[in-house]
Amino acid sequence: MGLIEGMSNRATATAPITTNAAAPAALVWTALGIVYVVWGSTYLGIKIAVDAGLPPLVSGGARFIVAGLLLAAVIAARQDARALRVSPRQLASAALAGTLLLFGGNGLVMVAEQTVPSGLAALMIAAVPLWIVVIRRVTGDRPSRSTIVGVLVGLAGLAVLCLPGSSATGAGLVGIVLLVFAPIFWSMGSFLSSRVAMPDDPFVATVWEMLAGGSVMLVVGSARGELAGFSPAEVSPSGWLALAYLVVFGSIAAFTSYVWLLQNVRLSLVATYAYVNPVVAVFLGALILDEAVTWPILVGGAIVVLGVGVVVSTERPRPA
Repeated sequence: MGLIEGMSNRATATAPITTNAAAPAALVWTALGIVYVVWGSTYLGIKIAVDAGLPPLVSGGARFIVAGLLLAAVIAARQDARALRVSPRQLASAALAGTLLLFGGNGLVMVAEQTVPSGLAALMIAAVPLWIVVIRRVTGDRPSRSTIVGVLVGLAGLAVLCLPGSSATGAGLVGIVLLVFAPIFWSMGSFLSSRVAMPDDPFVATVWEMLAGGSVMLVVGSARGELAGFSPAEVSPSGWLALAYLVVFGSIAAFTSYVWLLQNVRLSLVATYAYVNPVVAVFLGALILDEAVTWPILVGGAIVVLGVGVVVSTERPRPA
């Protein structure tokens, strides 16, 4: 899963909708390629990490704390350590958003992938834009009729993916249930982050979100006994490499590319990651981990992506 998809709500409030003529096309497509492939591949990285014996919440918490500290160091080096200062209210807001996004969203995905194929997980998480619309409707907003149709189509696709016997071999029921709730938590964090007093700098906000969310993951993971009997020496090298990949590429490189894209190209172009990520995840899972790709996964996944496409195309801001 991408680092802080909820950041798009804050960043797009000021991000230009039209393409920045100063942005070289090669750089734009390089950044898009990173977001497409790296964010899509994080599901594979998570699967390799947990299958190698890394405790899901504890390793996930370590991932985000390390990434947050690295990002903080970059901010301090490029600007000043004072740039990381936030008010108590901003810190509380970032902590709450980070807990919902990272512990509730990403953490549940890591636990679920102990029994669920990475491709199926990506397809279910692709429903985040649908749940955001549902939350908006519950809180009094009135999405357009086309948006509502897109949500209904996407939820129908999720129903196909969740039907007994329709998912890939080995998918556990508990994992499927967690993957239903993970995008809801992620959507709540995304929705909330644009409506509370967050730090003005989205990178600074991300630092505090990662530190807070990662800390909660560590605490909860330890409380549920993930460290009992855990021996780092028993984790295969592939597991440690996967965790390092998630820190450096999934939690820093892809996010930086995403924020840069929001500031330099049309939002409608950036939003295409929502269609591409699950396709990349399913392909990599089948290619590298030999995950089964059943007809229900293909059909249900296609319906989810179609619903997301309708929502994104009808909800994107229009030029003034």
